[in-house]
Amino acid sequence: MSTTTLRGATVPLKPQPATAMGSPWIWARANLFNSWLSTAITLVLGYLVVRFAVGVIEWGFLNAVWSVPTRADGTADTSACLNAKGIGACWAVIHDKYRFILFGRYPYEEQWRPAICIALFIALFIVSGMRRFWRRELAWIWLGTLTAIGVLMWGGVLGMQFVPQDSWGGLPITLILSTFGLAFAFPLAVLVALGRRSTQLPAVKMICVVYVELIRGVPLVSLLFMASVMFPLFLPEGINIDKLLRAQIAIILFAAAYLAEVIRAGLQALPKGQGEAADALGLSYWQKTARIILPQALRLVIPPLVNTFIGFFKDTSLVLIIGIFDLLTAGKVAISEPAWQSFATEIYIVLALVYFTFCFAMSKYSRGLERDLDRARSR
Repeated sequence: MSTTTLRGATVPLKPQPATAMGSPWIWARANLFNSWLSTAITLVLGYLVVRFAVGVIEWGFLNAVWSVPTRADGTADTSACLNAKGIGACWAVIHDKYRFILFGRYPYEEQWRPAICIALFIALFIVSGMRRFWRRELAWIWLGTLTAIGVLMWGGVLGMQFVPQDSWGGLPITLILSTFGLAFAFPLAVLVALGRRSTQLPAVKMICVVYVELIRGVPLVSLLFMASVMFPLFLPEGINIDKLLRAQIAIILFAAAYLAEVIRAGLQALPKGQGEAADALGLSYWQKTARIILPQALRLVIPPLVNTFIGFFKDTSLVLIIGIFDLLTAGKVAISEPAWQSFATEIYIVLALVYFTFCFAMSKYSRGLERDLDRARSR
């Protein structure tokens, strides 16, 4: 055992834990094989994992069909996939339908435009996640990028063909609904959370309470249905709002109600001394809220905020009920062709990977942001 000298006295040091010694064998022996029961469970689970991994590799790679020939009439000859059914995957369906899955019914010769829009969305997310861009200029970056996306999707200018919203679909629709929905829902949620905690404006507080409880009391499907079917009935004659915009409004209102409760939890978690100190400095209500209260409250609720973001990113698939072709809907329609109806598993696996990629990126970023903010606070 190691020792150290402290003020002339020899003090034995506590032995270093096995996990910190750098040997995976020591860690495995301490955590996986430390008793006969633990050893048995480890071996059984290891066997099941290996069997599953081998089965996935054989089905998804070794015995898979990656492409199929095309008949004289232009249809795919899926006989090779039918012969491999149950033995190997048919990834040829992805090769044949990936453009429809990604871009929906957007004109084939113009699909370079939504492809650029997807790249712009991803670049916008990356830039927004970098803290060195957290300045006022970021708002102009958002405005310019979203304007460029709108120009590319609609067209009608710069020699581009005009494409109505009814022809949009696939991944761009999912990104548009989730990005615009959360971007507009977040400031609304902040105002609702502040209004619900207001003590000076009881009427505003009551309106915020009714709004939150009413929206949270109904499913998103019902809001989308109301926005699609009932909302146009209240509009003046001759005025019609596009169904994509109606769905966007429903998603914004629904997301804002949930985000407002998450933000309110962060506001309630702050000690009253923070607000009292700001009042002592002579700050106004909005200065105190923007500079002291909100930054600390939002830092406390980063995990539930991101969890809500992830949930609503996936909930955009519910726009299927009002006839909007988002990513999931485009995947379902892609396998409606008789030749590919037997290979839905491969389509859903690819769709799951796309959703997982975006959701995991949000989760990974939130953990890093939370760690950085905690480190900066502890200095």
